Amino acid sequence: MTTITLPHSQFHTDEHERFVSHRITRYAVPVGRTLFALIFLASAPMHFSAQTIAYARSTGVPMASLLVPASGVLSLLGALSLIFGYKARFGALLLALFLIPVTLMMHKFWTIQDPVQAMMQQVMFMKNTALLGAALFLTHFGAGPISLDAAAYKRESEALVVTRDALKVRG
Repeated sequence: MTTITLPHSQFHTDEHERFVSHRITRYAVPVGRTLFALIFLASAPMHFSAQTIAYARSTGVPMASLLVPASGVLSLLGALSLIFGYKARFGALLLALFLIPVTLMMHKFWTIQDPVQAMMQQVMFMKNTALLGAALFLTHFGAGPISLDAAAYKRESEALVVTRDALKVRG
């Protein structure tokens, strides 16, 4: 059967393949969301250390003693939001807002003379660029079907149906 009912179904040629794909991606989304968020969760505490603040200051970050801990808060809140799938679009936006200045300020590989250090910073720059891309995807697509966001949406939808049905009875 070649009936297309879901946006991703254009790549599937039969119902069974589409059903299996949907069942797999249903669980792959929260796993991927969590794996993505772990790097931010693990690194957040470092943003409150004197060493990290001093390093950021040495790279030219203005007001490092304020901005580095603030970036740690963005990192922590964004990561927890994605792990739980609660307000995930906003959490992903927080991570994007974290990544843009951090990537541009902390990984200026183009200014480093030592080729080994420049290559290391370029790798970190590209890693952050990839993470930014993932954060932007999550900002658009949200948490997926297994999340607190999805549960809240389902409750709201059910409440609207009950309200609509009650209005029909009265009408």
